[in-house]
Amino acid sequence: MKYLSLLLLLGLAACNSNKNLFSYRIHSPSGNVRVSFLLSPGGTPGYAVHFKGKTVIDSSSLGFTLLDAQPLKFNFELVSTVEDTINEPWQQPWGEQRSMLNRCAQLVVELKEKEAPKRIMHLIFRAYDDGVAFRYEFPEQENLKEMVILDENTRFQIRNNPTCWWAPGDWDIYEHLYTESKLKNINAISKRNHDGLAQTYIPENSVNTPLTMRFDDSLHVAIHEAALVDYSDMTLKVDTNSGLLTSSLVGSDRLGYKVKRELPFKTPWRVVMIAESAADLADSRIILNLNEPNKLGDVSYFKPMKYAGIWWEMHLDKSSWDLASGKHGATTAHAKEMIDFAAENGLKGLLVEGWNTGWEHWIGFEDREGVFDFVTPYPDYNLEEVVAYGKSKGVDIIMHHETSAAIQTYDKQLDAALALMKKLDLHTVKTGYVGKIIPKGEYHHGQWMVNHYQKVVETAAKYNVAVNAHEPIKATGLRRTYPNFVSREGMRGQEFNAWSSDGGNPPNHLPTVAFTRMLAGPFDFTPGIFNISLKPYKANNQVNTTLAHQLALYVVIYSPVQMVPDFPENYKGKPEFEFIKSVGVDWEKSITLNGEVGDFITVAREERNTGNWFVGGITNEEERDIELTFSFLPEGKSFNATIYKDGKNASFDKNPTSTSIENQVVDLNSKLNLHLAPGGGFAISLMKASDN
Repeated sequence: MKYLSLLLLLGLAACNSNKNLFSYRIHSPSGNVRVSFLLSPGGTPGYAVHFKGKTVIDSSSLGFTLLDAQPLKFNFELVSTVEDTINEPWQQPWGEQRSMLNRCAQLVVELKEKEAPKRIMHLIFRAYDDGVAFRYEFPEQENLKEMVILDENTRFQIRNNPTCWWAPGDWDIYEHLYTESKLKNINAISKRNHDGLAQTYIPENSVNTPLTMRFDDSLHVAIHEAALVDYSDMTLKVDTNSGLLTSSLVGSDRLGYKVKRELPFKTPWRVVMIAESAADLADSRIILNLNEPNKLGDVSYFKPMKYAGIWWEMHLDKSSWDLASGKHGATTAHAKEMIDFAAENGLKGLLVEGWNTGWEHWIGFEDREGVFDFVTPYPDYNLEEVVAYGKSKGVDIIMHHETSAAIQTYDKQLDAALALMKKLDLHTVKTGYVGKIIPKGEYHHGQWMVNHYQKVVETAAKYNVAVNAHEPIKATGLRRTYPNFVSREGMRGQEFNAWSSDGGNPPNHLPTVAFTRMLAGPFDFTPGIFNISLKPYKANNQVNTTLAHQLALYVVIYSPVQMVPDFPENYKGKPEFEFIKSVGVDWEKSITLNGEVGDFITVAREERNTGNWFVGGITNEEERDIELTFSFLPEGKSFNATIYKDGKNASFDKNPTSTSIENQVVDLNSKLNLHLAPGGGFAISLMKASDN
C-alpha cells in the first residue's frame, strides 16, 4: 500500500514538471476545494482531494477487476485533458429548496492502455465548493464491447483517523443503528446478528454510504454516490490498519458478478462531501446537482402532503394486515373514519395498508411468488367506494404495494396495478420489499434490483404516479431526474419503537441520521407519535423521545410526504397537534442553523408560497441549552411565533409528554433561549404578522 502511494506521488511529481500542470488539477469556484488527477509511472490512475490546502483524501488509485479480462488498473497513458466550468441554475418542482445552482469546475481525462488491448477509459472530475465528485466513463471502442465487473477498485485514502458514524455495508437492508467509532475501529462484522432484521447480509468489514467523518480540526467529510443507475450499490471496505477505504460493490450470487454493462456507459458519481461544520454538511446540495435534469417534465400531479394511515395500529397489534386474523384493519368503514379524521385536520392523504389479498402468506414463507394481488381488494374493503369518499372530502388514497420481495410477481402486475391507480385518479404509491429477494441469490442493493426499482419509477411516471419506496435502494439524488421518486425509507424507522426487542431507537438516533442518511435524500420516517408510552398495546416498548421532539421531526426530517401516524384519539384535544396541522411540507428554502453529529440539530425552513417559517430542534439523551437567533427571517417583517418546547421536568424516559407552549412576536433581531430535555426538542411556527 505504501509503495502504491509512493508511485502515485511520483506521478504527481512528474505532473509538476509538466508545463501543462494546470490541466491535471481543478479548483472549486471559491478556490477552497482542489482535486488532482494523478498518473503513476506504471500507468495507474489516481486522484487526491484537498480543502484549503489540507489533505482530505491522500493519493488514491482507481480501477476495476473484470471477469475473464485483464484488470483495468495499470499501464495507462494520458491522451488528453479537457477543462470546463458548469454554472447551471435550476429549480425543484418540490423539495427542501426551490432554487438550486449547479456550479463547479470540471476536468475530463482521457486514458488509453499503452499495450493491447488498448482499452480507453475516461475519468470525469468535478470540484464544487461543498465537495468533489468523479466517475468513470467508457466510450464506444473496438476492443471493448462489454464489461463484466467483479469489483470496482476505487480507493479513498483517509488522512489520520477521524471519528466516523457508520452503518454496516449490508447487501439487503439499511435498518441498522449507526455506530460512532474511530475509522480504524470499525467492525461491521459485529453487526451481523440482530433481532428483527431477517433479510440482513453483511459479507465483509464494509460500511454503507453516506459515511460521515469528523476530523480533529473539525472538518466534516462524507462519502456517498450520486446517480446510481444500472449499476450496483457501493459499500466501502475498511482496512483498519491503514484507514484505507475501498469501494466494494454489492454482488449477485445468482449471476456471479457485481455489474454487467454494454458500452458506452458511465458509472455513478463517487462523491466526497466537505464542510467546516456539521450544519454546513447537512446543507450540501452536491448529490442533487450531480444528477441529470428532470426527464419527466410536468409532475404537478404529485402534491407534497401530510397524510394519515391505517398503519401504526398494525405495528401495535391493534389490528392486522390480513383478513384471516379476525382483526383486519383495512375495512371500508375504518377507512372512512380515517378519511374523516384526515379531512378535519387538513391532511390530504390516507395510506391504507392491508387492502389487497395475499397478506396471510407473506412473512416467513419461501414460496411467496404469486401471493399478492395488486388489483384485488379484500371483500371487506370496497376500493372504489373508499376512493370516492376520500375525493368528496379532499383526501386522496395512497396505494400500498407490498411485494414481499417477490419481484417477478410485481413485475407481471405492475402495469395493471398502476393502470388501476390512474383509473381511480390516484397519484402516490408506497412500495415495499420486505424479505429476502426472490430469485434466490439476488440482494436488495445489487444491480438487478437497482434496475427493478428504476423500472418501477419510470413505469409509474407513465401513469402519473409518484413512488415512496420502502426497503429501497438508497437515495442518490435521482429525484432530480425522476421527480416522481418522491421519498423512501432506507433507514431504521419509527416502527422499530413498536416491535423491536432491543429498546427501540435510542435518543441519539435521529440527531445522527440527520447528518448521515439524510445527506442522501428524503426520508419517510413517520414522525408524530403522541402516545409515547405505547400503552396499552406494547407494555415493554416506548418511543425514546419527548413529545416536543416528535413535533420537531416534521422540520428536522425532510420528506415531501409526511405521515401523521398515531391514532386519532391520541391527537384529540391536544394543543400540540396544532403544530402538526400547521407545519409545511414543501419548502422555499432550508437552513441548518446548528448541530453536531449524534448530539443535536436545529433546522429552519420557509414554506413555499406562504412566507411562513418553521423551526425544529432535537437533542440526544443529553439535555442542553440553545440560544436561537432569527437572523434567517426577512428584513422588515415580524412573525407570530408559537413555541412548543419541553415542559418542566420533561425527559424521554420518565416524563416524555411534558410540554410548554408560548406565544410571542419575533423578527430577525430576536433571540430565544431554549432548554432541551434529555431526548427532547422544540418546534416553532412563525406566521407572518406584519411589515415593521
